[in-house]
Amino acid sequence: MNTFWIWAVALALYGLFLAWYVNWRGPLTKAEVDAVMSRLEQAGTGDDGRNDRSVLRAFLEGDDGREFFMLNVIRFSDAPVADPETGALKPAREVMEGYTKMFMPALFRRGGHPALAARKVGGLVDTWGLEDRPDWSIMGYVRYRSRRDMAQLVLNPKFSGAHAFKYAAMPQTFNFPTQPMIMTLAGPRIWVALTLALLAAGTQIVLLLSALHH
Repeated sequence: MNTFWIWAVALALYGLFLAWYVNWRGPLTKAEVDAVMSRLEQAGTGDDGRNDRSVLRAFLEGDDGREFFMLNVIRFSDAPVADPETGALKPAREVMEGYTKMFMPALFRRGGHPALAARKVGGLVDTWGLEDRPDWSIMGYVRYRSRRDMAQLVLNPKFSGAHAFKYAAMPQTFNFPTQPMIMTLAGPRIWVALTLALLAAGTQIVLLLSALHH
């Protein structure tokens, strides 16, 4: 019984996954960076002191075309905060959902996803040289397919109102892009391949056993 088609299908599915997950367009061009920065300036992004456009420009101009991971360290408000839409007082984490429910689907469509999220379970350890020591709540590590994808998310007009939820829920945060030097956790490239291989092998075994019984 020829079961080659099973592995051909698995390989095709993995190819489709890589087509979505990997940036095949290369680094941003100078024209693209200039266009992004022009639109941000027109929109007034960064004029509120929350972002520095020169920092963003330097990051985009240094694009190497590779994926990167944004480190987010967050302190949620301890007291209830006003929902930007209704004005009702709610827990900060609940208000934050108004942002994530819009951001996460858009991030996923561009090959991004949360890679790690963790809540704080103790006080600061091995920490010095800081005048301000916020009582951080959680940290997140978010994967972006490329700097181009991040720029497109920043420019997405859908998020103009979504950021109000984030600003209301988080009185303090800091974020910066990173590229892992050591990564011991298996990423989607590995577990998607293993899952497809397992499904293909299982299907092949079932079909071969079925053929033997006939």
